[in-house]
Amino acid sequence: MTINVIGAGLAGCEAAMQIANRGVQVRLYEMKPHKRTPAHHSDDFGELVCSNSLKAMRVESAAGLLKEEMRRLGSFLMQCADKCQVPAGGALAVDRSIFARLVTEGIRRHPNITVVHEEITDIPNDGINVIATGPLTADALAQKIEERFGGSLSFFDAAAPIVTADSIDMDFAFTASRYDRGGDDDYINCPLNKAEYEVFYNALVHAERAPLHDFDVSNPKVYEGCMPVEVLAQRGENTLRFGPMKPVGLVDPRTGHRAWALLQLRKENAAGTMYNLVGFQTNLKFPEQKRVFSLIPALHKAEFVRYGVMHRNTFLCSPKVLNADYSVKENRNLFFAGQITGVEGYMESAASGIMAGLNAVRLAEDKPALVLPEDTMIGALSRYIADPTVKKFQPMGANFGVLPALQNPPRDKRERAAAYAHRALHSLDIFLSENKGGTNENHC
Repeated sequence: MTINVIGAGLAGCEAAMQIANRGVQVRLYEMKPHKRTPAHHSDDFGELVCSNSLKAMRVESAAGLLKEEMRRLGSFLMQCADKCQVPAGGALAVDRSIFARLVTEGIRRHPNITVVHEEITDIPNDGINVIATGPLTADALAQKIEERFGGSLSFFDAAAPIVTADSIDMDFAFTASRYDRGGDDDYINCPLNKAEYEVFYNALVHAERAPLHDFDVSNPKVYEGCMPVEVLAQRGENTLRFGPMKPVGLVDPRTGHRAWALLQLRKENAAGTMYNLVGFQTNLKFPEQKRVFSLIPALHKAEFVRYGVMHRNTFLCSPKVLNADYSVKENRNLFFAGQITGVEGYMESAASGIMAGLNAVRLAEDKPALVLPEDTMIGALSRYIADPTVKKFQPMGANFGVLPALQNPPRDKRERAAAYAHRALHSLDIFLSENKGGTNENHC
């Protein structure tokens, strides 16, 4: 028995490992290096195309809970991420080059995985297949998926620029983590006073944007989680000050006070030679990015090693198409995984790959599908994307709102989050104990 996995992104690699580690042969199809999407730059697997942050580490947060559940399921990608962390305060951020290399090496050396560098242009009809081609599924296959299932949604995601560390003027910046969480040098903070912010803001909202040549822009939608900073700014002059440029939790040592607005820079690589502009996803023209972002005092001499870009993401209307085990309603031999299913976020995508790979093996072994309990984050997300009562389906990332309500919830927000996390992990541990041997097997 061989199970085919199409796409060597986060979900595809996680699915392949789940299958291979259960003694089943995997044929992993990846079109790189022969062909790339507009957002990809590397030939490695598991490439992070937007931020290098995997979001919060604290288990008492929705993102942290998701990652802890993945660890308990034996996540291959979490193992890779933990080996290449870069300082990011309370977040888990990685050196994206090392991360992709670790993912690629792990996949290539697994004896049960055969990598085939080939573009798949149609939906396979034979055998058991997991389609994990991501939100940038190549046109030919995307068209076949649209023809067969219809109702796909197109959203636009944007990536943030990256600057060199030695081009940041530290006379106008300081290192600190918000609320002193994490190391003192996890972030470089670029403060602006009121006058500086007003100059920057006016330049940003009037800057020229790049055309979206390569995409269907007849009715573009922008997903809130990757809203271009210039689009966000148009909602009001203070929107950025309560969003990506919020100054709370940080004191400018030059003044002893909180800045009017503040941009944080996060390490892009372990060596600390590159930093990305946190929350500054953008679709401005490249010269405009240089002109406008250089108005931030600490970036007046900034050298950009990568400018921000915008790209189309495509999602299934999963409540009409998928079951909660990520199989297709009309064909249980076909699974989808990753952002194409409507889960939003790096680790959410990887988690869906875990479950799709696990259930592909169970199908091959004629065992019933497994869906994690509804009070776990992974279980709740899988149920959300398959919920037929969801009428206006939109991508969903990890959040406590998808979990069932707590009985007698604490009034304190942090205590309430801790209660959600404790309940979820307790429920998951019971589930794993009851299904021993079917879920959390070790990776090689």
